[in-house]
Amino acid sequence: MTHRLFEEKEHASVYQKYRFVPPDEVKEIIHEYIDKKKGRPHILAVDLGCGTGQNTRLLSPIFQEVVGIDVSECQLEEARAVPGFTNLTYRQGTAEELPFPDGSVDLLTAASAAHWFDQERFLKEANRVLKPRGCIALLGYTDSFDLHFGSCGERLNHIFEEVLKVLRPYTSERVAVANTKLQGLYNAIPFPEKERIEQIPVKHQTSVKNVVGLIQSFSMYQAYQRAEPEAATVLLQRTMTRFLEEMGVSSPDTKIEVGLNYYCVLACKSQC
Repeated sequence: MTHRLFEEKEHASVYQKYRFVPPDEVKEIIHEYIDKKKGRPHILAVDLGCGTGQNTRLLSPIFQEVVGIDVSECQLEEARAVPGFTNLTYRQGTAEELPFPDGSVDLLTAASAAHWFDQERFLKEANRVLKPRGCIALLGYTDSFDLHFGSCGERLNHIFEEVLKVLRPYTSERVAVANTKLQGLYNAIPFPEKERIEQIPVKHQTSVKNVVGLIQSFSMYQAYQRAEPEAATVLLQRTMTRFLEEMGVSSPDTKIEVGLNYYCVLACKSQC
């Protein structure tokens, strides 16, 4: 079944504050794919493992109805608190047991979530609920980041790698699935029309504070925090201090460039 690691209220709040919103580059790839494969009208999209709704909200202008599904009610509370999206609803549930009739969904999508699904059961449900020519779009990014600020990017990346070295013993095997860019899940998709885009380079401008917050949102940091709460707090504080010292600045609101590679798995159900 879906792994349940993001349910606490504090983690949901951190997730909403610091996780990157899927970029326009990936959004356009998905929109173009469903336009090409299924065509309009786009009636119902379902965002699986929707968390606090960053990806769900991006679907709102394209579909008549969008439903976000997540196991965590705390995550869904954060999602529902964002105003201005009258065609969005959120429901507690899993990717393996979807509350939709057979052949009723135009698009199933998941952002940085599909690696937590039970692969076999999810694909069986996808085949059941998708309309003929309905599509799957699964996106995410690996934990390989590239930090830039002036001439100190190499040193910042070294600090980041040191943090990951501390956290990796607390990494779930499911995160390793994400870092393969969902190769196994892609291979298992039963639809003949499918493709996997492995490199979608994206650059985000964000603050040092947000980079440290992003680390805090990682599932491996959350596991470390449960095991060693004091050490985990010190790790974040020390990382912030080291970043600022290397950059020669004092404000955690100082902007820094984060480069990362997104991937996207796309598939289209047959006509019959």
